Amino acid sequence: MISSIFRYLTTCALLLCAAAPIQAQTWPIKPVRLVVAFPPGGIVDNVARQIQPRLQAALGQPVIIDNRGGAGGTVGSMEVARAAPDGHTLLMVFDSYATYPLVYPKLGFDVAKDLQPVTKIASNPLVLVVNPKVPAPDFKNFVALLKSQPGRYNYASVGPGSSNHLTAELFKAVSSTFVTHIPYRGGGPAQQDLLGGQVEMMFLSAVLAQPNVKAGKLRALAQTGARRVSAYPDTPTVAESGYPGFEVNSWVGLLAPAGTPRPVIDRLQAEVRKIVTDPAFAAHLQEQGLTGIASTPEQFAAALKIEQDKWTRLVRERQLSLE
Repeated sequence: MISSIFRYLTTCALLLCAAAPIQAQTWPIKPVRLVVAFPPGGIVDNVARQIQPRLQAALGQPVIIDNRGGAGGTVGSMEVARAAPDGHTLLMVFDSYATYPLVYPKLGFDVAKDLQPVTKIASNPLVLVVNPKVPAPDFKNFVALLKSQPGRYNYASVGPGSSNHLTAELFKAVSSTFVTHIPYRGGGPAQQDLLGGQVEMMFLSAVLAQPNVKAGKLRALAQTGARRVSAYPDTPTVAESGYPGFEVNSWVGLLAPAGTPRPVIDRLQAEVRKIVTDPAFAAHLQEQGLTGIASTPEQFAAALKIEQDKWTRLVRERQLSLE
């Protein structure tokens, strides 16, 4: 009797062990919903639409982009945080995700516990762009201009706690300048006023800045990465312009609901890595100022923690209002 029970339990255990690989091998079993936590037209949507056809081909199921903008990306993020952790609902965000706890104290979900990092897909520097009417031909002259007229100039951001807001505040701190923050509800209105001259400067994603810089409608003075990207070969970095160590990168990342099986997470990361390291695709990204990353889940989680600590420190030291 005891031996029969033992054989039964052993068989059950073997079946359970076999079930996990089968689940990973058969996923996905239905269309995958890729929630982009922002409206169409921004950098997250841009990257999602470049990745989508290749990811769909790799997974063998439709990958449906679902734009769920609102409240700085938190609406779409909360929706995915509450979704079933079966790998069929995914989230794409950008760098503002790291500042959610700072900007939204009553967030409604825990970024550290309710969502699982999958991979940082790509990154690009921000570019300090100014309206062409600003009387400064280069970065050093621009800093001198700001110092000579503190409070005279304004900078745009897509809202408090955004990367362009915090990067501008970091720039003000290291350069000992004072520029007034003008927050907007989205990149479209901010760029419109920048082009119209209602505000004079903005730290804008390299991808989004490129068309207007090429058209001569904006002047690029500096980029915020550790080194120059090929899309802006003649634009110096802030670090090489007299502020060593200054580095900020905007990025786009992929997350899944907490509890999503690890084999599914690993498969997703591996497929994204294949896409962004494909030579033709990588070259296309570089033309836009983007660099493919495809970090591991652990690397992405560690990078998020570093950014959260960095911006929390800046907000406290500068006593910034994020309302």
